[in-house]
Amino acid sequence: MSPASKELLKKVRMIVPPMLEKFHKGMLGRVAVIGGSENYTGAPYFSAMASARLGADLSHVICTPPAANVIKTYSPNLMVHPIMQETPHPSTPSHLATPVIAMLTHLHSLVIGPGLGRDTLMQSTVAHVITAARERKIPLVLDADALWLVQQQPDLVRGYKECVLTPNVVEFGRLAQAVGVDTAGDTGKKGCQALANALGGVMVVRKGGVDWISDGSDERTVTGDGEGGRKRSGGQGDTLTGSIGTLLAWRNMYLDGAWDTEGGMGREETLMLAAWGGSAITRECSRLAFLERGRSLQASDLTDKVPIAFTTLIGEPEASKL
Repeated sequence: MSPASKELLKKVRMIVPPMLEKFHKGMLGRVAVIGGSENYTGAPYFSAMASARLGADLSHVICTPPAANVIKTYSPNLMVHPIMQETPHPSTPSHLATPVIAMLTHLHSLVIGPGLGRDTLMQSTVAHVITAARERKIPLVLDADALWLVQQQPDLVRGYKECVLTPNVVEFGRLAQAVGVDTAGDTGKKGCQALANALGGVMVVRKGGVDWISDGSDERTVTGDGEGGRKRSGGQGDTLTGSIGTLLAWRNMYLDGAWDTEGGMGREETLMLAAWGGSAITRECSRLAFLERGRSLQASDLTDKVPIAFTTLIGEPEASKL
């Protein structure tokens, strides 16, 4: 790990809350994942479980009824809400979004996209939810087919500086094209900054051999350069979104002064740290799982490595220990 990454880890440790006796259920993170449809049930599960295994108190999945029935069998630890619907369901997007929006005041962060699909009713419902989350200043993590929605409607997130986008190289190129950014094939520092600036300063995590993370500014453009595994099986990005979701929840606690914090860091810096920290944890999970599984590695192998990666990279605050 580079010296710059070691310095970033020190700062990430500052936003990790200790487990104190005064804290009650839910204070250490209430995170929801919107996704899960007829064809995709694994992705929202992997994201929500990464959030839970990293340390969120409450981890929700908001999905379609058929997906809910499946996801509930994966783990009893998740709260699964069968709220979303796909066409040709007769409900309107605004009607379907209403119970999701009602949940927002009880959440610290919201992940949208894992297993979402491109069904028009699902996409339109999510558009209503994103608008409402912005109004309530809920931190967002958008991945997969939520990025497809952003391609179609970039103004949904443009200028929202509580938003993290996590595109792979292909999704990055589509987003850049959608907002008229010519990256000239540069998906590294300059390209990442250009896309973030075109979207008004959202945080972009461009996944790849090295992760580039930027809100468009030089001071908050960093790389995730930790060693990862060499197997590119699908679903590993879901560990990233869930991890960022939990770190954003802890960031809220840090900014609210829920414990004796240090560092005096503000919203923009801590958003970057949450995004970078999620990248670092995911890459370490991938490395550990690859060492154990090699060519057979699957996304589920990363889930079990999340607490180990956390302990290895960040470690438990002293005040948490018995």
